[in-house]
Amino acid sequence: MSPPPSTSQKVQHNVKKRKNLAKMRAREQQKSVEKIKQRNDAVTFEVIFAGRSNVGKSTLLNKLTGQNVRVGKRPGVTLKPIHLYFGDFLITDMPGFGFMSGVTKEKAEDVKDNIVNYIEDHADRIKIAVQVIDGPAFLEIVERWDARDEIPIDLELHSFLLEMNILPVVAVNKMDKVKEDDMDGMLDQIVEKFGYEGPWKECGLLVAPVAARDGQIRPLTSALKNEFHKMKRDDLFKYLR
Repeated sequence: MSPPPSTSQKVQHNVKKRKNLAKMRAREQQKSVEKIKQRNDAVTFEVIFAGRSNVGKSTLLNKLTGQNVRVGKRPGVTLKPIHLYFGDFLITDMPGFGFMSGVTKEKAEDVKDNIVNYIEDHADRIKIAVQVIDGPAFLEIVERWDARDEIPIDLELHSFLLEMNILPVVAVNKMDKVKEDDMDGMLDQIVEKFGYEGPWKECGLLVAPVAARDGQIRPLTSALKNEFHKMKRDDLFKYLR
């Protein structure tokens, strides 16, 4: 019968085991990095979802694609872009900006800077930006910023997207909270704040009134498919519900 291993042998065995596990994790991490790089290199057409925290971006994206993008209960849960890959087609859920629960002001500014940097770095492949806003709250938010003689972040983002030659589609979410008789008037005011003239259906700004929580997203699906068709990418229809 073999003698039991000594304490020294046990220590050496555990050290060797930890080293092997570390090497295995490093190999797996390297494989993951390479796989992500291959996916990114293949992307030629990207759609991003951007907007303030807690406007329903992730919920809208889930309803639109049928994918399971994390939906946080607190504003600002998403601090990094979340990617959905479909071959050369990529949908990206950008972090929310503005108020972020449990996040320092400095971190919130970093997130906003990262959004700008991401858009600048990938402007060549970002064809469409779905800018999600909280319909019932939007006008009040803009008025608060106007009262401080400041430009609302939402309008800054919109102008920035246009400068980057990225087509913005404004998804006006939470329309289930708006009375039907008030919808057109509210949407007319919203497009006016974005700097467009005329009724919202004729102003030139792509507007999609939706209620993501209730699954009422057809206006956005139709708007995106229409733009895909103009860009000769009907093959992307199958990725939208």
